[in-house]
Amino acid sequence: MPTICMFNGIIIRMYCAPGEHNPPHFHVYYQDDTAVVDIKEASISEGELPNKQKKLVLAWAELRKEELLADWTLAQNGELPFKIDPLR
Repeated sequence: MPTICMFNGIIIRMYCAPGEHNPPHFHVYYQDDTAVVDIKEASISEGELPNKQKKLVLAWAELRKEELLADWTLAQNGELPFKIDPLR
């Protein structure tokens, strides 16, 4: 599962497997916490993050939605997704 972005100690990854289950999503890792974020809804669908990191990740997801959906399409075709710029 390649890392597509890292910022503020947060790691964001996306599986690269044809037929990966919908809806389009990515995985978030922060210390001992993990979550799955629905790209289209910019919301956590599984897991938990501390409040501050949750707000950062969801803001990033909203800002980068088009890029994330493009990466999802690549990953669905078994291709490596592109890196996406972090929050600055």
